[in-house]
Amino acid sequence: MGRAFEFRRARKEKRWGKMSKTFTKIGRQIAMAVKAGGPDPATNARLRTAIQNAKGANMPKDTVESSIKKAMAKEEGSFQEATYEGYGPGGVALMIDCATDNPTRTVANVRMYFSRNGGTLGQSGSLEFLFEKKGVFRFPSEGIDVESLELELIDFGAEEIEVDEGTVYVTTSFADFGTMARALEERGIAVESAEVQRIPTNTTQVPEETQESVLSLIEKLEDDDDVQAVYHNMA
Repeated sequence: MGRAFEFRRARKEKRWGKMSKTFTKIGRQIAMAVKAGGPDPATNARLRTAIQNAKGANMPKDTVESSIKKAMAKEEGSFQEATYEGYGPGGVALMIDCATDNPTRTVANVRMYFSRNGGTLGQSGSLEFLFEKKGVFRFPSEGIDVESLELELIDFGAEEIEVDEGTVYVTTSFADFGTMARALEERGIAVESAEVQRIPTNTTQVPEETQESVLSLIEKLEDDDDVQAVYHNMA
């Protein structure tokens, strides 16, 4: 009984810890969106996207509203976007998108994660050519005629539409991200997440033991509150 209870508690704490980190990351997205375009989602497309992501992550409405108010009142730190690049074990390329109010702290932490996990932090722009920016939208397939929707969305920049376990994934070019966001919104589709992701143009094959080392490095990076997303080209 005691072991089972401890196991359930550990799982619950891990789940809540992950949710808390997700809320922290989305809160920073909201803060940057408000400071860039104002607190009204009707006129701030970036804020609308952040709020959509918050809903998709089950972030409470009052938490979203609190994040907007803090950004308006300048209670929230002045976050800025930063991207760091490097090679992990086995020569796997990694790009790390961050939102930070202290770039000196963030780059020091990122460098530490690389050095302690068999990687090397690179110079800015050195790995950009290995990744392509894409817009990726995710929403439930329930009640949607995916085939008909696909024909419609091609006109708005849809490059690929996939359905996996009741979820639709729509991929666009970076340039068509805003166009697709508006098209889905006009059709009343409840988007669970809308993100600009970095998709590798080619992949690197590494042995299984090296894969574990790369995944360990990625986990350390993702656990940092300043890190928004980690991308890699490991096969």
